[in-house]
Amino acid sequence: MDPVQARARDALEPYVRLAPSATSPRAAVDLIVQATSNANTFIFAELLETSKIQALRDAEPRYSCYLTQLELFAWGTWQEYHATPNLPPLNEQQHYKLRMLSLLTLCRDPANLTYTNLQSALALSTARALEDVVIGANNAGLITARLSPSTSLVHVSSIAPLRDLRPGAVGNLLDALTAWDVRCGSVLREIDVQVKELRRKAVTRRKEEEEYQKMLEKNSSHQSGGADKLGGGSKRAAADGVGSSQDDGDEAMVMGEDMMDLDDSWVATAMSMGQADGPADARAGQPRKNARAKTGGLGRR
Repeated sequence: MDPVQARARDALEPYVRLAPSATSPRAAVDLIVQATSNANTFIFAELLETSKIQALRDAEPRYSCYLTQLELFAWGTWQEYHATPNLPPLNEQQHYKLRMLSLLTLCRDPANLTYTNLQSALALSTARALEDVVIGANNAGLITARLSPSTSLVHVSSIAPLRDLRPGAVGNLLDALTAWDVRCGSVLREIDVQVKELRRKAVTRRKEEEEYQKMLEKNSSHQSGGADKLGGGSKRAAADGVGSSQDDGDEAMVMGEDMMDLDDSWVATAMSMGQADGPADARAGQPRKNARAKTGGLGRR
């Protein structure tokens, strides 16, 4: 239970307990006046339900009018009170109480929250008088409100659950709750459709990302394979170059050895001829021998 509602119920409890002892209409009337004049009582349904108070309905009009008064404090407004004939006059505390309770009802409709509308509904002649009622209701915990004199508006952020339900109001309340339930169901279905659509889009986007990633990996592997082929060709070309150099060296060595063989044959012939011609021819063959030695050295190198 709301704390403000609990305090209001506690404030009414003593009058509910005294109700069985109100054996006469006059005693019941006094109990109603005391309960509606108390600064802390804002709900009256429990007192209304007692048998002694309900007995006033069959009492003389001068007493039964107090039962109507209590009903208007429970769920009525200032305008209703003054529109209902033959009601007893209100004391100062009751005036202030009924205006605050009427303000609590008016605050449920934002269209009522202009200074002009509230002053008319509460029969207040000045803006200052209205502000006093709003401040009193705010301090009592009936509403949470902020005054705006510059715009002539009362900004209400919360309302306490302190008014009693009118007879037959339960059916209207059920109709309102049913309509609210239908609206909530419609909103939930719409949200469900949107969630499913978002999930479908998420799955599609994930598949597209996976396909794109696979394509990137495939392109990367193709580029790596081409680079390996180019590297292998370069290595083979280098190996072929080394082999060619070695073959050229071997060929040069073979040619040098052949030349040495030719020189040896030539020297042998020359020596045989030198023995016939004498020392001069032998000396003439010496440079050729030196030349052969040089030629052989070059071939071996």
